[in-house]
Amino acid sequence: MDVSILRVFRLLALAVCLLLPGCSSRTVPPPPAEASYTVAFSPRGASLELALSCIRAAERSILVAAYSFTSKPVALALAEAHQRGVAVRVVADKKGNSSRYTAVTYLANHGVPVRLNGKYAIHHHKFMVVDVRHVQTGSFNYSAAAVDKNAENMLVLRNVPELAAQYAAEWQRLWDEAEPLSAQY
Repeated sequence: MDVSILRVFRLLALAVCLLLPGCSSRTVPPPPAEASYTVAFSPRGASLELALSCIRAAERSILVAAYSFTSKPVALALAEAHQRGVAVRVVADKKGNSSRYTAVTYLANHGVPVRLNGKYAIHHHKFMVVDVRHVQTGSFNYSAAAVDKNAENMLVLRNVPELAAQYAAEWQRLWDEAEPLSAQY
């Protein structure tokens, strides 16, 4: 593994670790030898396609934490993953996703479990945990504006099960405190 890749993983692991209670920099393990990453930027970059490739590659599960979620391509890909048997669950910001027609209502209407979190000024997370092994994170909102108008970044870390478990634990905490969104039809 390239030294710069090791540095990226260690810095990201340290950043995540510092956000978790009881965690110190001494507990950051080295990345697995098979770990890899891909980065993309927007506008008009490859961020959307990178997000879609993560969803399409999922075999067992996708946990999504979202702030602004208006992306039709992401919603369609998540619904398709759900249809092929992947356990898809979404927790999103309540204020930003409470209108009648949103990507989260589309997903709820197609049988994907969705919860809205209104416990914070904003639920600003933007990440996916795929198969409890891969993490997609960054500033990229799942929105059309993120694709075409905003300066955004996306980082996908593959084969990092310990890091993915930390993100999954944060996702579960957010899910547990959120309110279910019922299907409208």
